[in-house]
Amino acid sequence: MSRYPAQLCTFFVGDYHFGIDVLQVQEVLRFHEMTAVPLAPSVVRGLINLRGQIVTAMDLRRRLGLAPSPPEIEHANVIVRTADGSVSLLVDEVGDVIDVVNASFSAPPPTLTGPARAVISGVCKLDRQLVLILDVRRTLEIAPEVSEP
Repeated sequence: MSRYPAQLCTFFVGDYHFGIDVLQVQEVLRFHEMTAVPLAPSVVRGLINLRGQIVTAMDLRRRLGLAPSPPEIEHANVIVRTADGSVSLLVDEVGDVIDVVNASFSAPPPTLTGPARAVISGVCKLDRQLVLILDVRRTLEIAPEVSEP
């Protein structure tokens, strides 16, 4: 990572514990009703109306190639700022905002494979936890889906 954040907004998706620089986060919300988008890539779960602003909701479970969440999980929306506007990342559970000034940052471990490795810019090692630093820009890059003939 070229710049280490001072604080991370953390959240969970499956067994992963992620963090995003708190300066990239606009707000965190409980689950919002979504409007489906026909012919959108499968990672796009729908659109939400955020006080008059239309925001695309991306399902991080689908983006990471994980199994669908159990029905009892009510996703949360981590609204992030991008150059193209706000985007909602659907997560299983929101964590805490943590100070990471004295934390140890390193490259993603070689044991991290699959789609998760492509969206991680580094790892933050804290006393009792390991937080994967999510690269929002890479996460939002969606490869075109190929439909079977």
